[in-house]
Parts: sequence; structure tokens; C-alpha cells
Amino acid sequence: MAIEAPFSKHGRNTFLIWIAVCIGVAAVFAYDGYLSKYEWSKRHNFYKKHVIDNDGVPTSTMVFNQKSPPFFIAAAVILGVWLLAIKNKKLTADDTELLIDGKKKIPCESIQKIDKTLFESKGRFTLTYRGQNGKEVDIKLSDRTYDNLGAVLEHLVAKIS
Repeated sequence: MAIEAPFSKHGRNTFLIWIAVCIGVAAVFAYDGYLSKYEWSKRHNFYKKHVIDNDGVPTSTMVFNQKSPPFFIAAAVILGVWLLAIKNKKLTADDTELLIDGKKKIPCESIQKIDKTLFESKGRFTLTYRGQNGKEVDIKLSDRTYDNLGAVLEHLVAKIS
């Protein structure tokens, strides 16, 4: 029976919050940089202070507000693409191996030890296994990266005991 730990909702929500922040900041700066020049704008005083009172030359603040929105939108797009790329990450623990993100396979026989002292307090544990070249390799797995990590940990502990 295979136990899966999908990409965490915490990680997904963090990406979504940063995307929303980038879009919100871009909107605010674009409003100040481009729409504040109209009299009907609620921020016309900002335009007055940074352009009109400066002899018609935009200050560095106004220039930043005009030029930065595309960069914030680009950051939001990059974060969205990154989220799409990692949203299918998962750990799969079955009777013979631990499969990390469908790429890295760790046979249960090669697992040397599991340090779960920080699992209750911080939600992470360290897995030590013998790699293909014979060296010991440590992997830290966190519940901020994967949901259902407790079930995977219990399954691995039961397999190596």
C-alpha cells in the first residue's frame, strides 16, 4: 500500500499570496504613476507634489511608479509559472521504496536512520540513507513542503524497524 504526501497547501497558499501582493503593488504604482495626473483622481495631490511642483519634471518617485508595474506583473507571472511547475510534487512511500517527486528513489533497505526529534515541534525530520556511491546522504523533509508527512514518517519507521 502506497502512502502519498502531496505538495502542501501552505506552500501553494504562500505562492498565491505573493502573486496577489505583486499584482496589488503593480496596480497601486500604476495608478499613482499614470492616473494621478487627472483631476478626478483621488491621488491628484501626489501628481502635483511629484511633477507640477517640480517644474513639470517627474521626481524619481514618480519615475519609479511609472516604470515598476511591468516588473511586478512579470514577477507575478514567474511565480505563477513556478507554482504550476511544482504543484504536482509529492512523496510516495510504498513497501519497497520512497519516491521523491517521481524522480529520486530511495530503497527502504538503504535507509540508515530517521531523526524525528524535530517533527513534533517544527514539523520536519531528517532521513539518512546510503547513496549509490556508498556515502551517507541526509535529506530533510518538512510538513511545510508536503502534507500528510506524518503518515509517510510512520510508514517509513515501520519499514526500517
